[in-house]
Amino acid sequence: MVHNNLPQIGKNLQKARKKRFPNDNMKVFALRIGISRATYQKMEKGDLSVSLKHYYQAAKILGLEAGFSQLFLMQDSLFDD
Repeated sequence: MVHNNLPQIGKNLQKARKKRFPNDNMKVFALRIGISRATYQKMEKGDLSVSLKHYYQAAKILGLEAGFSQLFLMQDSLFDD
């Protein structure tokens, strides 16, 4: 079973956009990222067809890109050499 976290990520993106750029609607924020409004709208819905690079660009503009470095980070265990 695949669990899709993108809808929650989309909601988080929308919330961050509204907090950081309260006067930006979807179209204006999409221009900041360099994508179309339609693509950005898909991002806020958590659409799987949107490239990860667009999510990263949005995170960067929002000052939240540090979280991307944690995506595939595995914790060392006591049994690792």
